[in-house]
Amino acid sequence: MAQPDEPQPPVVPSCPLPSKICDVARSERPRSCCGMAMAGFRTAKYQLPEWHRRNAGVCYEAVTAGERAERGRAEAEQLVKHAAASAQRAQQRSKATLGQRLQDVHFWRMELQKEIMELDSETKLLAAQKLRLERALDATEVPYAVVVDNLECRERRQPPDLVIDEVERQLLKEADLIRDIRDLLKRTIIQAATQIRSNRIQKENCELDWSDKVETYHIDDKCVGYCTDSTNVQFHPSSVKFEENASTPKSWAQFSHDNISRAEQEKLASVQLRSLINSIIRDASEDLRMQRAATAEALDARCRELDEAKLRLEQRLGQILKDIGEEEANIANLKKAIKEKEAHLKVAHTRLYDRSFRPNVELCRDEPQFRLVSEVEEITVFLEALKRKLMESEQNLKNLEETRMKLEKEIAVKANSIFIDRQKCMSYRVQYPVDLEVASYKQ
Repeated sequence: MAQPDEPQPPVVPSCPLPSKICDVARSERPRSCCGMAMAGFRTAKYQLPEWHRRNAGVCYEAVTAGERAERGRAEAEQLVKHAAASAQRAQQRSKATLGQRLQDVHFWRMELQKEIMELDSETKLLAAQKLRLERALDATEVPYAVVVDNLECRERRQPPDLVIDEVERQLLKEADLIRDIRDLLKRTIIQAATQIRSNRIQKENCELDWSDKVETYHIDDKCVGYCTDSTNVQFHPSSVKFEENASTPKSWAQFSHDNISRAEQEKLASVQLRSLINSIIRDASEDLRMQRAATAEALDARCRELDEAKLRLEQRLGQILKDIGEEEANIANLKKAIKEKEAHLKVAHTRLYDRSFRPNVELCRDEPQFRLVSEVEEITVFLEALKRKLMESEQNLKNLEETRMKLEKEIAVKANSIFIDRQKCMSYRVQYPVDLEVASYKQ
């Protein structure tokens, strides 16, 4: 339709048109006076009404074509305006959609970047904890070597001091504790290494997703900048179709969400493992410290006990030595007494012997004879008693000598045990680490 302010086309006066422009009414033609000789020229010509009708038909067709062309121009103009407005609106909507998409990509990119940084920091913290575990494991080598050396040294004790005492029980308990701690530290180191590997794998996944987001952001940002005046735009008909492997907005967002969720899970597991490592090192250090104190206390008590036993033995040895001296003096006195009594017996025997030579009736059982016989019997009884006492004293002296040897041997054994426990074990335990937790921080 023509607009009201547009000029109207000129109106062509209507003229009557025949039903058929080229229809010639042969019957209305005037007859020629020239006869049959002019018949051919007369039949090839139109009548004047036919000529008017034909002109009127040509004019009608021209007017119709003009009107049709005018309607086409108006419609074309409207189509151009509508297409331009529609294309502009579509481009603005696409630009707005791309802008919203840029915001979404930027959001997930920043979330991924934040997660990557946090996961990287957490991995470094866990690696530091793993290093603490390794240092703590190295620090247990000295205590274990000390305990093994103590047990081997105490195997060199001599009987009867080669006993399963409280010190040995504490040393065996300490050795078992250190082995358990070492096994626990080794298992925790493996667990930490596995968690670090999982953290790095998830960090790599997030980095790949972040890299794709960065590239996508640059592409969409470049697309937002395109306009009809851009010099680097061109036709790409093949890009209109959707790719078969293209994701949906839901799956696209879910992919990044899953990556972040898995990263959060790994980070949480890493935090929990770091807390567990702190507890393990702290508890192991405390258990080892308490066991070390118990072993040291047992060693100290055992050394005091050995000192007391050795002192008692030395005191007893002193008494035995005194008894030996007295017994030796007693034996000497007994021998002297026996010798004296034998001298008296000799006198009595000699008297009796000489009096046995008294002649005839003089060989009388007189009072001196009875007295001499009584004296011999008395001296003989005393001699036998003295000899028995001498034998008893000599046996006592022998027993005392054996006791002295046993005491000296026991004292030597106790001295050896004291040397092993105090000089070997306790002095070597000075190299024992003060604190396993402190040792885990040392370079």
